[in-house]
Amino acid sequence: MAIEDDVLIVGGGLAGATAALAAADRDVQVRLVSAKQSTLRHASGLIDVLGYTPAGDGPLVDPFEALADLPDGHPYERVGIEAVHDALSFFDDVAGDAYAGAHTDANALVPTHGGTVKPTARYPAGTAAGLASDDRDTLLVGFETLPDFEAPLAAAHLEAAGAPFAARGVTVRFPGIARDDAKVTRYAHLLDQPETVRTAGGDATAREALAETVRPHLEDASRVGFPAVLGDERTDAVRAELADRLGVDVFEVPMGPPSLPGLRLEDLLYGALEDAGVRVTTGVPVVEYETTPTDPERIDHVIVDRNGTEIPHRADQYVLATGGLVGKGVRSERERVFEPIFDCHVPHPTDRYDWFVDDAFGDQPYARFGLAVDRDLRPLDAAADPEFSNLRAAGAVLGGYDFAAEKSGAGVSLATGYVAGRRAGTEGGR
Repeated sequence: MAIEDDVLIVGGGLAGATAALAAADRDVQVRLVSAKQSTLRHASGLIDVLGYTPAGDGPLVDPFEALADLPDGHPYERVGIEAVHDALSFFDDVAGDAYAGAHTDANALVPTHGGTVKPTARYPAGTAAGLASDDRDTLLVGFETLPDFEAPLAAAHLEAAGAPFAARGVTVRFPGIARDDAKVTRYAHLLDQPETVRTAGGDATAREALAETVRPHLEDASRVGFPAVLGDERTDAVRAELADRLGVDVFEVPMGPPSLPGLRLEDLLYGALEDAGVRVTTGVPVVEYETTPTDPERIDHVIVDRNGTEIPHRADQYVLATGGLVGKGVRSERERVFEPIFDCHVPHPTDRYDWFVDDAFGDQPYARFGLAVDRDLRPLDAAADPEFSNLRAAGAVLGGYDFAAEKSGAGVSLATGYVAGRRAGTEGGR
């Protein structure tokens, strides 16, 4: 017997989770299935909208001023500017106090672990004191056992980029960790818990010991930035205690994967999915689909592989949010580029040598490969007709934009996931 729902979301990243929440907001029965754990743990946790135009202009102060000039086929052009605003408001309601930036349409400039700044629309509350627009002198603190964040180098890059403040970097030993292969969650756990660590001055909590380690390096700094490992379940308390002990504001610098801010965002969204009554199943790839016998343009059900057992899942509406080339939601062979679940059309040059340019840092055509969709986000075939009447797509599986160059990945996932979910929820509830 097939498992039946009103709306089935395929994919568990930001786009899929947003689509599921938006559909559930329509008071329909929603299920989310994902082939693996959410990709959110590999994300920075930042919610960008548009940092640079497709022509490379930027960083943009107001991303919404540039949305109207985006080319036809860009995901933002497909959903419209109002939908981007609505999606951000929807995210703000879900995130609550965990994220900042809802007070303005302007981008904030958030320093990252490499010493660059990223234009972003929403950012974890723990990064708020570190914005590059703030002119307070800054100390960046790195750890000997965490080589992914070279604090002196990051500080030098910030100053070279013209940051309006003096930046210094220092590398210290993290109390209680001697190995350089410890997971980032180990740092967070030590700071979360009241357990003690051994220091030269005797036993102390990790928070106490870290503050004492950093204090001699403060000098004239008015704020201190740490790599984003300041707790997991109690990150606000960790940050507040460090700030109190140091007498300055404390902030986190977003890190590369695996990312604690990404894990926190995952926990936030999946907690919201549970509260909304969305049924979530991970580790079950969709391996096949069948169309309705009387209507070949309508998906009847999909089949998932659960530990070698094929189980049909039937829904009235479907949302595809499986990611792009990196997430394998779009795949390539020598002769073609394709979407592997529903075999939706992916526009691309027939000559594979036109998929890329020789300049490794050039404008690579393959970066824009993905599904073309109509304004209802339904994937289009080679004749520009909808592939299926009850399938929508969202997030990185969409084509027509270069999320890495534009700094628009999370924003596109949020906006298209929101629109696809609401429309699927509306149709599925009829």
